[in-house]
Amino acid sequence: MSNPYDDIIERLTSIEEDLRDRAFERLSDAAARPESDEAWVAEAEARKLSSARRSIAKAMATLQSLGPPRDPDFD
Repeated sequence: MSNPYDDIIERLTSIEEDLRDRAFERLSDAAARPESDEAWVAEAEARKLSSARRSIAKAMATLQSLGPPRDPDFD
């Protein structure tokens, strides 16, 4: 039995992965130039992106809970 929100969860999963990648890129930028003003901006942006990613993950968990119970034998 599938979750009626699987299509939304799939799209949110893609967005969550994109946000994770972008946060990592910004942290890499900051690490490359740790003493620059850009490093501070990049770190702040990475924190905001990570916060947005966590919000998306929470939304995904909420939508998954609205569907039928998951059978651990099929995951």
